[in-house]
Amino acid sequence: MSASRKWFIRLVRFGMYLATALTALLTLFIVAYVLVKGIPNLSWQFLSTKPSYLSGNIGILPDILNTVYIVIATLVIVIPLGVGAAVYLTEYASNKKLVAVIEYAAEALSGIPSIIYGLVGMLMFAGTFGTSLMAGALTLVIMNLPTILRNTQESLKTVPQSYREGAFGLGAGKWRVVRTVVLPGCVDGVITGCILSVGRILGESAALLFTAGFAHALNGFFEGLGSAGATLTVALYVYAKEQGEFGVAFGIAAILLVLSFCINLSAGAVTNYYQKKNAI
Repeated sequence: MSASRKWFIRLVRFGMYLATALTALLTLFIVAYVLVKGIPNLSWQFLSTKPSYLSGNIGILPDILNTVYIVIATLVIVIPLGVGAAVYLTEYASNKKLVAVIEYAAEALSGIPSIIYGLVGMLMFAGTFGTSLMAGALTLVIMNLPTILRNTQESLKTVPQSYREGAFGLGAGKWRVVRTVVLPGCVDGVITGCILSVGRILGESAALLFTAGFAHALNGFFEGLGSAGATLTVALYVYAKEQGEFGVAFGIAAILLVLSFCINLSAGAVTNYYQKKNAI
């Protein structure tokens, strides 16, 4: 190997190490900065009460509950739609052109900016249900449908064809094969896709600004879905941009950061669990 080739390899290797180090340092800086700024503002009163402008108390319990409500409502709708569509496209659809068109449409949906979803949701869902968590949840359903669909599709394709053929050879029907052989064999990918969708729902704000509203009211589940409400990300925007309460905003940011970290750990744990289970 020539000397110039050796120097070129060393230079490329140094560039890779430098890029890796800068990425890691930038990530650690952001995480540390948010936690250092946010954790001192967290308290039990902050997490367990609602805002009271007469007493000057700021609590985010309504925002936490609104976030939980909108996550549940979105998943209840999007999981059956996404998994059902993926099963049909992978196991039942025989028209390859139709499958290609639907897959292309799903890829296109995943690339649309969230602010456009918010505008469409405001015109379609907020116009029907009013500015409410339900309108926000339906908007998030459209946003997360491509994620669930594509993850489930890729998981279904990982199930060996021999499993299907063996089940058919034993006399099982199509639906029985899908229900008892195919879906149990790819459940890890489905669950991972759902967990990642939860992360996207938690981090979404632009679409919800147009559809779910800014209210900090404390409501039950069904009453809350029919009412306007601010999720944690929307509340962060309101407190930071509209009210200048940066301490509160950093407190919410710290909570969201921890939740995102837990979601990523959960996705990895689910994948590792089912990989070990399938290996056995």
